[in-house]
Amino acid sequence: MRQAMIFAAGLGTRLKPLTDTMPKALVPVNGQPLLWHVIMRLKEAGFERIVVNVHHFAQQIIDYLQENNHFGIDIRISDEQEKLLETGGGIKKALPLFDQDSPILIHNVDILSNIDLNDFYEKGKDHEATLLVSERTTKRYLLFDEKMLLNGWTNIETGEVKSPYPSLQTDNFQHLAFSGIHMINPVMFPVFEEMPDRFGIMDFYLKWCSDHPIYGYCKKDLRLMDVGKIDTLREAEDFLRKSL
Repeated sequence: MRQAMIFAAGLGTRLKPLTDTMPKALVPVNGQPLLWHVIMRLKEAGFERIVVNVHHFAQQIIDYLQENNHFGIDIRISDEQEKLLETGGGIKKALPLFDQDSPILIHNVDILSNIDLNDFYEKGKDHEATLLVSERTTKRYLLFDEKMLLNGWTNIETGEVKSPYPSLQTDNFQHLAFSGIHMINPVMFPVFEEMPDRFGIMDFYLKWCSDHPIYGYCKKDLRLMDVGKIDTLREAEDFLRKSL
């Protein structure tokens, strides 16, 4: 079974004032909510089950999915209304809603890209975890060795480094930017039980990458847009017309 999770629980503070009355997932781009765009791409790629986590204006998302008959696929809700669990904790809470023998593709609701999700799934399904990354300019980079194995993270502006390897030298590694799209294999599911209820997924990957091979998949021609701010909404409409 092909299954995916959409992170839709965030507060969407960068999209205020729109998110004063609606969740980020329902902010429209090209006449359809961000959530619709991600669901349609997953459905086209053959995904049969999708778990959507909710917190901010959760009922609006639940009602939207019900009004659209869950778009003809198995869409389940992971309810975080009581407590926002961050990305890693969100996955941990949602795990019982998934088939325990199939990988999970995870997709931020506010990410638009030209990635072939079917191709990414096929490339990542046999790895313990796979992160979609690209060569783009940012302040924060993941650090990969010559085999594309994750070894750490750095903020080049502050010089901060996170890694399970104390002697890691950042200059010896490829600096690649995370896309907000990744995959986790069932072999990693039990590891989540060793984490607290609330944690970020990148902290999870950085904690365990010395014990479990976490691969990066670098798409050279990746076009990606983070629809996180009000002034990016018009750009997102152009992006959808030109890039997808």
